[in-house]
Amino acid sequence: MSQLPSVSFSTNAGLSSGRNQDPTNFSLITTSYLSSGYSLQIGMDIFNWFSKRNNIAGNELDLQAANAAVDKLRNDIALNVANAYLNILLTKEQANIAAVQLQQSQAQLTNTRKLVNAGSLPELNASELEAQVARDSANFIQAQTNTVQNTILLKALMNLDPAQPFEVEAPPVEQIPVENIGDLQPDAVYALALTNQPLQKVNKLKIEASKKYVLASRAAMYPTFSLYGNLGTTYNNQAREVTGVSPVNAPLGKVSVSGTDYDVFPLQPFNNFTYGNIGYTNQLNQNFRQSVGINLSVPILQGWNLRTQYNRSKLNVESLTLQQDLDNYTLKQNIYQAYTQATAALQKFEANKKVQQTAQRSFDFAQKRYDIGLLNSIDLVTSQNNLYRAKLDVVYAQFDYVFKMKVLEFYKGQGIRLK
Repeated sequence: MSQLPSVSFSTNAGLSSGRNQDPTNFSLITTSYLSSGYSLQIGMDIFNWFSKRNNIAGNELDLQAANAAVDKLRNDIALNVANAYLNILLTKEQANIAAVQLQQSQAQLTNTRKLVNAGSLPELNASELEAQVARDSANFIQAQTNTVQNTILLKALMNLDPAQPFEVEAPPVEQIPVENIGDLQPDAVYALALTNQPLQKVNKLKIEASKKYVLASRAAMYPTFSLYGNLGTTYNNQAREVTGVSPVNAPLGKVSVSGTDYDVFPLQPFNNFTYGNIGYTNQLNQNFRQSVGINLSVPILQGWNLRTQYNRSKLNVESLTLQQDLDNYTLKQNIYQAYTQATAALQKFEANKKVQQTAQRSFDFAQKRYDIGLLNSIDLVTSQNNLYRAKLDVVYAQFDYVFKMKVLEFYKGQGIRLK
């Protein structure tokens, strides 16, 4: 819009009293009069060294940067929502494992109680299993509580009412799509992230905008050529015009010659004029005026201020460039760290699966020995707890690996895909 011609309309009305100019004969008289006027001004820059054009381009780039900043906020929220969702799946899986552990302990307690009542086992075995059932029950309740807390957190991130019913679909973690870590090498991910991450887009757009402002501030130090035009008219209630003319041929006086009086007449007759007020519409038509011209504006005294603004705009480009370098370095560091963490999480997941397999075989063997009376309840509970912890470690490592892979996929520009 700033490149379009400027058009403005003004009007005024007022009362003036005292020593004023007679609008009829332009003599100074003491009077009061009402006046009004109308004016239409038009102006347009012909050439200003592209100052306005560069300012407009800078504003457009700033708008794009603001939109990219909104995209960054959306991505941050999406990442937090995905993390909260995966935490819900994790605690649900932990609750399932705790429930199986509790059922298993209760079954063992029931069977042991029968053997104790029959006199085959001492009371100590039943007491130890009762304590185990209590511990397993507490673990199960804690896992359920963690699920509820994570659900409340997810509602908060999604700006939902905490009291609103909310069910989370919990697909098996194995069904969550995860890229092969070999396809997410950090150098390749970083190259893609430089072009798709909103923060990097924000920095790039801000630098481009600041360069436009440098050009605009430099152009402001040069002369500006512009066209101008004006249309206007006025009204005065004391303005008068001739409404009648009457010729006068009367003697001017007498002259006495040799005692005889003679009338003296003018060589040419003169007229008497009568005046009347000019109507409102007629005055507006009669007083209508117009003008057009070209204007050259050269900054002189304000040149130092303009130069200071120009230097500040160049410093702003350098500052934004340094910020871009810092953000790019941080991005690269985060990507390499995420890749290292994802690799470690995968290795930990594979190692924990082997630990679980070993713990499962150990527990199966311990259960068989316990059933034939070759193992006491304390050793059985120890083996069972080892298996329980191994299962939890596998689940935690698996979800940790999935989330860290999602972070890498996020940096690659794939967004957050959970199904």
